[in-house]
Amino acid sequence: MKLVCVTGAGGFIGSWVVKELLRRGYRLRGTARDPGKYCTVPCSMLVEFISAALLDLTTARHYWFGLVCEADAKNAHLLALDGAEERLALCRADVLNYDSLRAAFSDCHGVFHVASPVSNDPELVPVAVQGTRNVISAAADAGVRRIVFTSSYGAVHMDPNRSPDTVLDETCWSDYHYCKQSGNLYCCAKMMAETTATEEAARRGLELAVVVPSITMGPMLQQALNFSSTHVACYLTGAKPTYPNAVAAYTDVRDVARTHVLAYERPDARGRYLCIGAVLHRAHFLKLLKDLFPQYPVTARYEDDGKPMAKPYKFSNQRLRDLGLEFTPLRESLYDTVTCLRKNGHLPLPATVVAPKRA
Repeated sequence: MKLVCVTGAGGFIGSWVVKELLRRGYRLRGTARDPGKYCTVPCSMLVEFISAALLDLTTARHYWFGLVCEADAKNAHLLALDGAEERLALCRADVLNYDSLRAAFSDCHGVFHVASPVSNDPELVPVAVQGTRNVISAAADAGVRRIVFTSSYGAVHMDPNRSPDTVLDETCWSDYHYCKQSGNLYCCAKMMAETTATEEAARRGLELAVVVPSITMGPMLQQALNFSSTHVACYLTGAKPTYPNAVAAYTDVRDVARTHVLAYERPDARGRYLCIGAVLHRAHFLKLLKDLFPQYPVTARYEDDGKPMAKPYKFSNQRLRDLGLEFTPLRESLYDTVTCLRKNGHLPLPATVVAPKRA
């Protein structure tokens, strides 16, 4: 099986992409900005690296020392995955450091560029753009043929002028100026990064598929809480006192991981793939959560904005279904999300213990 690399391997989505690739028998490298302490690695992997990427042993030792690292607690879950001991190496790489990426991508046939901070920091846009440009350039210079880029539905749905009758699909884009004025700089960053990836891949002759996931539910492999898991925990425990008159799109992290691999393995897969399993109002989302876990004080008070109840918009995930993906029901995703949060100690036990309803 050909060698591939996953950037941001230790994150919520990245970890599941790694798991799915290992399950399918791939050899892979996973990058992180700070995987942990330096360590020795199997001689076979060192020999492979030398022969594939570098000309002399002295230079090889220098690069390898700075490249392969021992996973600390933050990334230890990756090395615990089935097949990781034999087929996974963790690498130190920063998307703003071209040389680190070039070393990580050496001898790789494909790259999954998942790494992306979730933030509204004003510096995020230029960082996302330059990081993406570095990834594409390093991949092309390393002889990579195919890239799967992780975008976000924040780059698709944020358009106040879109007609309620419009079907949200791969042709839709968020309104950049609206996102900037409303402080949604993360959406701005994802739009600009995706545009950069598309333009640079075309210029360098790389095959590019773009995965566009919505709010991503499901169990975590990593220990640290991610945005969507925190989102669920805050509503489940009533930490959020009210819920807004808002509609959102949801998908399962395991479906997102499968989408990445499907888009990589299908040679004719190009362009965007919208990964949305369900769209519903926050009230319906919370009703589903309460039905599954009645023992928790799920947020129940509506934040009345004086407007009619927002209606779920229409969407199409047909391009992804045509690749062969079957979507996980949201009810199952929520059940597994909360079960994982409880197992990892991120949720307090309710005062009254009631057996949760199965998904």
